Amino acid sequence: MLLGIFLGQYCITTLTYFFLTWFPDYLVRERHMSILKAGLAASLPALCGFFGGVLGGLFSDYLLRRGQSLAVARKVPIVAGMLLSVSMIMCNYVHAVGLVVGIMSLAFFGKGIGSLGWAVVSDTAPKDGAGLCGGLFNMFGNTAAITTPIVIGYIVQSTKSFNGALIFVAANAVTAIVCYLLVVGDIKRVELRKEPA
Repeated sequence: MLLGIFLGQYCITTLTYFFLTWFPDYLVRERHMSILKAGLAASLPALCGFFGGVLGGLFSDYLLRRGQSLAVARKVPIVAGMLLSVSMIMCNYVHAVGLVVGIMSLAFFGKGIGSLGWAVVSDTAPKDGAGLCGGLFNMFGNTAAITTPIVIGYIVQSTKSFNGALIFVAANAVTAIVCYLLVVGDIKRVELRKEPA
């Protein structure tokens, strides 16, 4: 269960680091925007991601108050958010820059909705291992911060296009869905066995 959560965090953080590192460059190189316009346009998905993060947390809490299980209350926003994030692939088939920014804003909004990883860690980490679980969770996320810019750089350099990069990022959203639906299983606190003294 915890491994699925950690791998899911790697995949979700990949979306974040695409937007932090490559999205402005995508707007300049692929969509031929000026640096000034790209800077302004790149802030719109970030704002949408912020509001998505708040909404995802509110929605998860709402599901819990309505009597849904912890697994449903956490997984529904994560899966729904990642499905919205996959929408970024549509940018490979759209030419209007405003529409591209709109689709990317929807994708980052979805990423925000699905950013419930810390809530899931707090629900599942063993009481005697919360620090270790939090550290591993961060390690997987920060590994994505290292690998995402490198992988996207190789894709863009070898294909001379961002199309493959958008597919790579969207594939990470799909992988996060698979992790939460097939690997994580029921969300419950892990209990460590105590060895007799």
